[in-house]
Amino acid sequence: MFNSAERRVSAARARAAMAAAGMLIAAACLAASPAPAGGKPVSASAKPSGYYGYGAPATPQQIAGWNIDVRPDGTGLPPGSGSVEKGADIFQTHCAACHGAFGEGMGRYPKLSGGIGSLKADRPEKTVGSYWPYATTLWDYIHRAMPFYAPQSLTDDEVYALTAYVLNLSNVVGPDFVADQKNLASVKMPNRNGFVRPDPRPDTHDTACMKNCKPAAGVKIVSTAAGRHLTPRTTGPLDEQQP
Repeated sequence: MFNSAERRVSAARARAAMAAAGMLIAAACLAASPAPAGGKPVSASAKPSGYYGYGAPATPQQIAGWNIDVRPDGTGLPPGSGSVEKGADIFQTHCAACHGAFGEGMGRYPKLSGGIGSLKADRPEKTVGSYWPYATTLWDYIHRAMPFYAPQSLTDDEVYALTAYVLNLSNVVGPDFVADQKNLASVKMPNRNGFVRPDPRPDTHDTACMKNCKPAAGVKIVSTAAGRHLTPRTTGPLDEQQP
């Protein structure tokens, strides 16, 4: 058994040994680090600027998996084709449960057809036929997001066929139409000219007041959107149940 004095001596010796070991380790690390002209050591594993110690550069295959957008002019469309007739069969299998057999919408799922000429009405129906400006956007959306329960599971030809069928539901194309990489961008949507590019509305900027600001009592709200019915509450078959 050790008395208290012996225990203190033993603890002091242990601390001294640990300190010496730490100094040796530090010296070894410094010796292993190359020193530049300025004399300051640089870690052999230094990373380039902007590296945060996690992640890895995306591979070409990973980038290709995300690079699937299709532009209004058709850029990005892959080779392939699909007819209205073929699209009708695919639609009944994968789409009708939500959108109805003729794009009329089931329950709260959106309509795909109809509504042409309704955009200025009190309750406009924004469907593919009445609102969307480009047929290529329809291909892009179906390809990346549909069917709802299994997105990106359709082949390119199946997407072309569904695009042709949905366009036919609103009489944008005829029953014999075959959509493909070359002709889809040329399909003229009814609301093509309903979108303006570039946006003509002026940019507005406000400067935050930091001192000598206007008294809050002098600020008045002169107009709001409340009660103006600017935005319809909903669209779809349940509209008829709204008061």
